[in-house]
Amino acid sequence: MRTDTPQPIRLSDYAPPAFLIETVDLAFDLAPRATRVKAKLAVRRNGDHDLPLVLNGERLKPVSVAIDGRVLNEGERTIDAEFLTIPSVPDAFLLETEVEIDPEGNKALEGLYMSGGRFCTQCEAEGFRKITWYPDRPDVLSRFTVRIEADERFHHLLSNGNLVEAGDLPGGRHYAVWNDPFPKPCYLFALVAGELDVLEDSLVTMSGRKVELKIFVDPGMAPRAAYAMDALKRSMKWDEEAFGREYDLDLFMIVAVRDFNFGAMENKGLNIFNSSLLLADPATATDLDYERIESVVAHEYFHNWTGDRITCRDWFQLCLKEGLTVFRDQSFSADMRGEAVQRIKDVKALRARQFPEDQGPLAHPVRPSSYLKIDNFYTATIYEKGAEVIRMLKTLIGADAFRKGTDLYFERWDGHATTVEAFIECFAEASGQDLSDFFAWYEQAGTPKLTLSHAYDPAAKRLEIELSQETAPTPGQPEKRPLPIPVTLGLLDRDGRTLAFERDGQAADEILVVLKDAKAKVTLTGVESPPVISALRGFSAPVTLVQDAPAKDRYVQLAADPDLFNRWEAGQALARSLILARAKGRPDEVGEERFAEAMGRALGDQASDPAFKALLLALPAESDLALALQPADPAAIHAGREALRTRLALHLGEDLKRLHLGLQEMGEFSADAASAGRRALRNAALDLMAANPRSDVLELAEGHYRAAANMTDAMGGLSALMLIGGETYEAALADFYERWKAEPLVVDKWFALQARDPAESALGRVLGLTAHPAFDAKTPNRLRALVSTFANFNPARFHDPSGAGYRFLADQILAVDGFNPMTAARLVEPLGGWRRYAPALGALMKRELERIAATEGLSKNVYELASKALAE
Repeated sequence: MRTDTPQPIRLSDYAPPAFLIETVDLAFDLAPRATRVKAKLAVRRNGDHDLPLVLNGERLKPVSVAIDGRVLNEGERTIDAEFLTIPSVPDAFLLETEVEIDPEGNKALEGLYMSGGRFCTQCEAEGFRKITWYPDRPDVLSRFTVRIEADERFHHLLSNGNLVEAGDLPGGRHYAVWNDPFPKPCYLFALVAGELDVLEDSLVTMSGRKVELKIFVDPGMAPRAAYAMDALKRSMKWDEEAFGREYDLDLFMIVAVRDFNFGAMENKGLNIFNSSLLLADPATATDLDYERIESVVAHEYFHNWTGDRITCRDWFQLCLKEGLTVFRDQSFSADMRGEAVQRIKDVKALRARQFPEDQGPLAHPVRPSSYLKIDNFYTATIYEKGAEVIRMLKTLIGADAFRKGTDLYFERWDGHATTVEAFIECFAEASGQDLSDFFAWYEQAGTPKLTLSHAYDPAAKRLEIELSQETAPTPGQPEKRPLPIPVTLGLLDRDGRTLAFERDGQAADEILVVLKDAKAKVTLTGVESPPVISALRGFSAPVTLVQDAPAKDRYVQLAADPDLFNRWEAGQALARSLILARAKGRPDEVGEERFAEAMGRALGDQASDPAFKALLLALPAESDLALALQPADPAAIHAGREALRTRLALHLGEDLKRLHLGLQEMGEFSADAASAGRRALRNAALDLMAANPRSDVLELAEGHYRAAANMTDAMGGLSALMLIGGETYEAALADFYERWKAEPLVVDKWFALQARDPAESALGRVLGLTAHPAFDAKTPNRLRALVSTFANFNPARFHDPSGAGYRFLADQILAVDGFNPMTAARLVEPLGGWRRYAPALGALMKRELERIAATEGLSKNVYELASKALAE
């Protein structure tokens, strides 16, 4: 039974650092089991006080502590499991410490650790304290000089900034010295040492400076970094053009590592990436991999200004760098891959990850007010909802004022750690608008429900629209205030043509309405015929929209809405309604047939982008549908969704076959958006055909898999075979593993595919795979591929009525928590929404959470999430 209760850290308790560190000199003597780290810190008292010097430090073996050259005895300093405390220090002094650490034994993958025989680091959020004693907080900025010594077998010795010295040492050793001229918090420190291949290139910035670009990868993998290099160069140019931001060092480096808790890390000048987000070639990577590489390379590069040059005052301001940078990478991806398609993908991700967060016990504001472990707040709310808040800000003040605001922000806060308030003030100043009400988006949790009703007067040609908003209570916030919600809307006639109108005497065909209060009315005149209202175009706010429009209006939008997001959204709304009707035991077979006919017409539209059509074909995810059915019944939702898939497959069978045949790829593989869109549509057609598993469909799926010339098509064929099941699937699965068993990133796909299998045998298969020789829970990518995929993306089988899926997940959480608490905590969320499910299922989920929370020795990471999920 757990007896201690960790105490939260609160935003209201923030105080400036008692001491500042002006310069840091680090010396690493690298050895896998016993690395020595010497630190020289130029320390200065910050303000008029007599507080002791308290530095963070965990898992450090102390060797010595000295001030201004004098070694302190044990009576002059205190060392415990978390801190080095020196009660009496001068106002300014040189602190010299030496510690020993064990990188090879560090399976938490925080601080300095070994991956694939190489040294690497991960210091965000609180990893630097596992390297040396330091005030491990983001508002202590310092200039770092780093000396690295190691055996010559660790060929590349890398750190932040510019290389200033390197050479050989006696005994088969060598060294390198790096200096970063820009002040930074310690969470941006990075070190890599090992045998690596390097892909090199260069770029000339807008001011004419030449920047050397280097991507370090496993030996033999350099060709697979070519797409990442191309994405890096495009993102650097884009940032110059879109935000006026130029890179500031002479060298930019990226390193790929296999064992990494995150996707990537923006360490100044030395980004470290999970190899799954950097390495790609047609044979081993899917189009989704290419998209993610493009996006994440851009994201981490954009952090150079929004995260590195300007950072967070404290970790409560995490959205200041992450929400803003996600908005920037989404904007980049929209320019690279098409605005409408990218917007749909971004909203799908938001609804899949963030909306459930907002409806559960782990709901928190974009800027939270307290935490036990900040690692638990690298969430979709901080990232994706944070990006939506930035998007709304741009919508509200306009593109020109937004650019002026970002320019002012960069000018005013460069080289500082700052706050969300200071950020918003820049936009208020640049736009001349009062944004005090807008700030509530950062402080209030929950997804607002936006309701739209209307009345049309044909004689007066007047349309009255009433908008209202409501946000349900969330933990710690029972009362909600109205938020400023930007609503972009237009009108269509019954034939799908754009309807012009007037608002306050101004002619328009699209307007922006800002709902600031709980309710508001909008009057439009000159509306010539009964309108179809196209509201929330481009998903102008992160809300759920409830309209009084009949299904026939949705069909008009599906066929003709000029806003492609709303055209897609109309299809999703129609499908959602039909699936939920079946889940409630009231199937609408006439409606299903009408929907199938409409989808057939949409697929036949020659003007539509194939990538958009592929998105149209995909029905709402079961996790999305669960949010709309209270209490959620995963089995009924799965059955209803499969019934509609089967209806579509039967009705569109010949159309889908023709589409599949007509999109057969000829010629050399290209990762460009147009080619990826065609492959996406071809695989989506096959996926839908698999819902009607006739013998000819089975042959088609097997042929698709066997003839695949790239990983996208191979996975598309294998996925279709999985949906059909049987001996052909098992044979293909074995063939796939045999072909790719030497490729870790491809084997991850093999595990993930089986974790998604909707067959009744899925849980047994997943349990068996945990004993597979290729499964290693200590490798985060492999653990996520199997365990996280099963719990998050196979709801029908995870929510088995026996509770076996929940027991399996809880067992995995407890096992992984023993060596990697950060990764273990990220597995808790699928259990956290237990209140949303049918009582019998909810009780079983709650029981596993109680078992987790009561475990002795549980990490703060897992305890925080499990206890919050259980809180009344």
